[in-house]
Amino acid sequence: MTFAVLPALPAGAAPTEHESETAAISQGAVEKNHAGYSGTGFVNFDNVAGSYVEYTVNAAQAGTRTLTFRYANGTTIDRPVSLSVNGTAAGTLSFPGTGAWTTWKTITKDVVLAAGANKIRTTATTANGGPNADKLTASGVLDAEAPTPPKNLAAKDVKARSATFTWEAATDNVGVVRYDVMRGGNVLKTVDGNTLTTTVDNLQPNTAYDISVGAFDAAGNPSQQSNVVQFTTPPSGDTTPPTVPGNLRSTSVTANSVSLAWNASTDNSGTIAGYDVYQGTTKVATTPSLEATVTGLTANTSYTFTVKARDLDGNASAASTALTAKTSGAAGGGIPEYDKDITKADLAWSVDFLPDGTALATERDRFEILRITPSGEKTTVGKVPGAVGTNGEGGLLGIAISPNYATDHAIYLYHTASGDNRIVKMTYDNGKLSSSSTPVLTGIAKNRYHNGGRLRFGPDGKLYATVGDGQNKETAQNKGSLNGKILRVNPDGSAPSDNPFFSTGGNARYVWSFGHRNPQGLAWDSRGQLWASEFGDGKLDELNLIQKGGNFGWPQCEGTSGTCGGTVAPKKTWPTSSGGPSGIEIVNDWIYVAAVTSEQLFATQINAAGNGVGSVQSLFSGRWGRLRSVTKTPDGGLWVTSTNADKNGGTPSGIDNVVVRLKFPGAAQPGAFKLTSSAFADNASIPDKFTCAGDGTAGQDTSPPLAWGAGTTGAKGYAIVFADVANNGNKLHWAIWDIPASAASTASTVSLPEGLGAGYSVPNQNGAKQKAMGSGANSQKYFGPCPGGSSHPYTFTLYALKSATVPGLSSSSTMAQIETAIKNASTDNVKLRGKSSAAS
Repeated sequence: MTFAVLPALPAGAAPTEHESETAAISQGAVEKNHAGYSGTGFVNFDNVAGSYVEYTVNAAQAGTRTLTFRYANGTTIDRPVSLSVNGTAAGTLSFPGTGAWTTWKTITKDVVLAAGANKIRTTATTANGGPNADKLTASGVLDAEAPTPPKNLAAKDVKARSATFTWEAATDNVGVVRYDVMRGGNVLKTVDGNTLTTTVDNLQPNTAYDISVGAFDAAGNPSQQSNVVQFTTPPSGDTTPPTVPGNLRSTSVTANSVSLAWNASTDNSGTIAGYDVYQGTTKVATTPSLEATVTGLTANTSYTFTVKARDLDGNASAASTALTAKTSGAAGGGIPEYDKDITKADLAWSVDFLPDGTALATERDRFEILRITPSGEKTTVGKVPGAVGTNGEGGLLGIAISPNYATDHAIYLYHTASGDNRIVKMTYDNGKLSSSSTPVLTGIAKNRYHNGGRLRFGPDGKLYATVGDGQNKETAQNKGSLNGKILRVNPDGSAPSDNPFFSTGGNARYVWSFGHRNPQGLAWDSRGQLWASEFGDGKLDELNLIQKGGNFGWPQCEGTSGTCGGTVAPKKTWPTSSGGPSGIEIVNDWIYVAAVTSEQLFATQINAAGNGVGSVQSLFSGRWGRLRSVTKTPDGGLWVTSTNADKNGGTPSGIDNVVVRLKFPGAAQPGAFKLTSSAFADNASIPDKFTCAGDGTAGQDTSPPLAWGAGTTGAKGYAIVFADVANNGNKLHWAIWDIPASAASTASTVSLPEGLGAGYSVPNQNGAKQKAMGSGANSQKYFGPCPGGSSHPYTFTLYALKSATVPGLSSSSTMAQIETAIKNASTDNVKLRGKSSAAS
């Protein structure tokens, strides 16, 4: 087996941009009639072979540079150009159609430049001329050595709104050009490389700060951070409370929740610290937002709410006008409610579930892996070798359990090491974690902040990873860097050949999307689309619908702020002061976002077209503090983890953060004899990936995840029969039986994972058997819905068996014989309904 173990690459030089309208132009014109260009226009090549644009690119040193050409081609015909560098041919570049003249895309090429001025010429090779040329960006390695960290940072003269900082100079092989004074991962002030003291005057009173300083050289290489100074600014002496929140209103209700919104208060200080929501006299939510959803309510019941505003000095406004709202009678929507505490942990950064229903969680600052059962039993199964912290956001971060865990017992981890961030593989078998790890992908630049770190396997079986820019923002647009990206990797560490920049080679082979600052959560919807959350700098956090090869704008564009033309716009943004989207999860096309800064869980529904989201509701505001991860459980709930006190290396001596379980009203609870799927609700549409619409071929479908409890059936085993019941019929599609009841001994549920393998004896399912309609290989694997246009109803019927095996069946039994035998061997049954209109 070959693993792609890459060395840590040197930092990229700060990119230089060269607008086409300022280049030398032959047989072309500067125009501005198509929107979306940068600069003052673009070059429209004449439609003749030989028309060209020639750029002058200066390089301080000789070496390889990445050239990125931004262009538009509103035709369906490729408009190739020949590339030359200082008169020497450097190959041909393809510029295929972009769909419209207002749609701008990029292509890249690595070339070797000489020190000094270089002439980069693109010459049309066909009578169609070249594309509309917007600009050329040159980036690459000039200086590989980062500055040393600044030393002995100290704070003095701390006031309510300002503080003065001093530090000792960093050193660099070329020279330090700037220092960034940072609070957490956000820049408060930038000064030049000769300045070793500065006053920051945009602080807030009565507020805790953790401040560090980083040094940068002219190539954009960031140092590691200085020591951290912590302090709390004094109160300002203000005694004037904010104005009363206005227009308190209910925006929606369900059987268990009421969503509230209100108008902003004002304060003489100019800043509102937050809002407190009261249900009667009980405070039920604390939020920086202008809305909150109160959960855990009773159906058909009236509740009265008020809201108060607070300023930074703790002055509270009077209560708003009271609002009475009544919950509905029927459960609906995707609003979960608190179920129970599972356990406590130090900093459980990421969670994934094993096939037996237990979970593995990463302890960021202890570098340990916890095994947690649904009942809350907790065991430390081992420590990840080589994992280190960064006194900030690094450490042991993401975890993803192999889709083939039943056979390979593999788990994948993202962690900080002595010289980089990396993805490694370990094994967990029979309760034991392997003592060593195997590198899968290395050379991801680390820093105190912006390390990314989420890992998840996609529906395609590939491993996806979020990677921050490592505090070097220029890396996000450089496809030759692994940083500032979402990466896509084969489980063996090689690059998938269908990655968008695979043919470019190098690190670009692993890039799925780029232009990210510090991406966090990853989750897929019912269409198989990837969504991701991202921390912004000082303006906007993001929820993105990820496009293959998409440029998400950083650092030129943050959310919707900045120069955003030609980049993929987010589907939702939050102000960084009231957002902080970390881990995300998707259940029944509702997106759940664990937010650290605003200390709440966001919930929003993907729209019917699948290309956006509806209004966002804020849940559990202030209840558990900084929420880090949200993960769907095999039994149809959500696990949420908090990571408070996580900013400066955590408090690994204290077990003071929560792992809690949320439930959905009306869903089966652990142990109940009720069949559920984490992929779709009862009587809802079955996602395309589990039907013939998933791949366009009948009988080649992915089976959905299914879970149930033993209830009071006393079952010795289980079976499931799947059928099309349109027009009161019973067209049998698939059956699985002889599912062992003993699986329930390790969890409160029995479950079948998504994507069961093929074969009469179901792979990795402890003797379970299966049979399906169809012939050949299709008769021994899940056969999903394929009704051919119109919507059909389907049922998954779960049977509790009075014996461990169903007698009298073989691989040659018909579907009707199998269903009859299962019914005869059963003591109880329950149904999960679904709908499908998948075309055949």
